[in-house]
Amino acid sequence: MDTKTDRQHSEETREIVADAGDAGERLDVFLASRLPEVSRSRLRRLIQAGCVETGGRVAAKAGETVAAGDSVRVRLAREEMRALPENLPVEIVYEDSDLVVVNKSAGMVVHIGAGIHSGTLVNALLYHIRQLSSAAGDERPGIVHRLDKMTSGLMLVAKNDAAHRVLAAAFKARAIKKTYTTLVHGRVKQDAGSVDAPVGRDPRHRYRMKVGGVKGREALTEFAVLRRFQDFTLLSAMPRTGRTHQIRVHLASLGHPVAGDTAYGAPAKIRLNGQERKTLSRTFLHASALEFAHPSTGKPLAFAAPLPAELAAFLDKLTQAK
Repeated sequence: MDTKTDRQHSEETREIVADAGDAGERLDVFLASRLPEVSRSRLRRLIQAGCVETGGRVAAKAGETVAAGDSVRVRLAREEMRALPENLPVEIVYEDSDLVVVNKSAGMVVHIGAGIHSGTLVNALLYHIRQLSSAAGDERPGIVHRLDKMTSGLMLVAKNDAAHRVLAAAFKARAIKKTYTTLVHGRVKQDAGSVDAPVGRDPRHRYRMKVGGVKGREALTEFAVLRRFQDFTLLSAMPRTGRTHQIRVHLASLGHPVAGDTAYGAPAKIRLNGQERKTLSRTFLHASALEFAHPSTGKPLAFAAPLPAELAAFLDKLTQAK
């Protein structure tokens, strides 16, 4: 048994056809480009184990080349993981018999998944809280909604299935209000506004989203200016839907990417006090407020989380800049 996850295996077969642009490429490099969710080391192990076929024959080695038109079949052992307790720090803002509100730190992934077997918020909660709802499955017990890895702030977690169902329904009905504090590049002209544009998977970059995109879904983000700096604007952002990377994608579509979010167009270097420096090591996006009705009593609850020290310090530098 793994110390962080309990894993069972079932088999999945993937078939990929090489095109003219792939001709002459190493087999492991070709597979890595087409199966980005699988690590290069795991692909090599699969080749060595005889789990990869090219042109109807078992591939001999990772370094052999593919030809245009080759059909490559990969037998993957799909990992069905169950998160296990892990002694990690987590800030609990509120807890009762039905739910927990936590203040997630930037850099912590919410739950285990492909290539992530430990160090997540779920691992930490199972150690500190122990009892979480099972409605979302063994990989993400208690998780009703998520925050991106490099986004910090308030998250709502269910401790039992009855509470989970009520809270999930409230999210679907847009009855839970989430407010984020974010710093974006450039000076946003209007004092308040909204972006109403579908968000879908970016067909060219698997781990990114884009306005439109593949199977785009309705998405609405409202925002208001909190403060303007010379080259930045501090915003309050209120997502009315819960699409992946929604705030980041919507603000980038306006030409105002979130500071530190180089995946969506923010520069890797910025100028501050006339000197060039690296941008933030995380995205300036923080879930600062959360309002909802208690799933059992209906009582309105509201929570707030101040900016983490590194974000507050960055704002101080902007304030002091000439």
